[in-house]
Amino acid sequence: MKMRAIQISRSNGPFELVERDVPEPGAGAVRIKVEACGICHSDSLVKSGAMPGLQYPRVPGHEVVGTVEALGPGVTGVTQGQRVGVGWHGGYCGHCDACRRGDFFACRSGRITGLTHDGGYADYMIAHSSALAILPEGLGAIEAGPLVCAGVTTFNALRNSGARPGETVAILGIGGLGHLGVQFAAKMGFKTLAIARGSDKEALAKKLGAHQYIDSQAQDVAAELTKLGGAKVILATVTNADAMTAALGGLGIHGKLLVVGAPHEPLKVPALVLIGGRRSIMGWYSGTAIDSQDTLEFSLLAGVKAMTEVFPLERAAEAYERMMSGKARFRVVLTTGR
Repeated sequence: MKMRAIQISRSNGPFELVERDVPEPGAGAVRIKVEACGICHSDSLVKSGAMPGLQYPRVPGHEVVGTVEALGPGVTGVTQGQRVGVGWHGGYCGHCDACRRGDFFACRSGRITGLTHDGGYADYMIAHSSALAILPEGLGAIEAGPLVCAGVTTFNALRNSGARPGETVAILGIGGLGHLGVQFAAKMGFKTLAIARGSDKEALAKKLGAHQYIDSQAQDVAAELTKLGGAKVILATVTNADAMTAALGGLGIHGKLLVVGAPHEPLKVPALVLIGGRRSIMGWYSGTAIDSQDTLEFSLLAGVKAMTEVFPLERAAEAYERMMSGKARFRVVLTTGR
């Protein structure tokens, strides 16, 4: 049996629509019939070849939703016909020191969907059973896809941030990550502030649940946050280090800058800002399969939804460029029609 796949054969090479044999799952793995796959900015690591050790050809995609079609030897906890999601975290070994301590995200031999092995820009894909998040009933593939990457990144970061309901949480950036971050923060009961460039996103931010909006072009972000008593957490979803630095002074006492966006340039951190208020900076990894499952269930329960633009699989190159241009509002999703 044959299937369609979108592959990249070399660093900075084009997206190629190819025909491949449908793969068979090995031990501990399953075959998924893909329904939808979101396009994430991290897919540029495959396109550019920036990921160390990357092997080509490679099928990108780590915001995958589909149906379990076949089980490999030794698979338990999932059955044929179940609908599942697969995110960035592609599985863990279970026996390295990190895994033995419960830090599965830091597995020494951990897999990354669409980078260490082929991902979801295809009609079918293979996934390790430890990477599977079970979809709750009532959640469609297009809406679920972005939640197993952008969704779990923001949801998991916020629920582990130390902030309590009623405390001030600022979401820096209202894009693919940020528009979900605002919704999660508001639904979790935080006093939610949205920060973005220009006044044009204010109405959207408040519609998503933000209680207040700060225009970083017209206002001093740190000063505005300080007027409000300082933020317990600033969730930095942007990929601009200067924007993060500009917000640091707006953290309250014991405040935390929680970084989920990955700028290319280093952060400039005034030490006195950290010392004077016992403030801190922390990075956050998206999460494992159970974190994605929690995200899906919370999103369905609370009504958190990704704003998406949808393209068929064969238009993957166009969809990718739409995402990279920054013009998409806010997540781009490929569908297979399966």
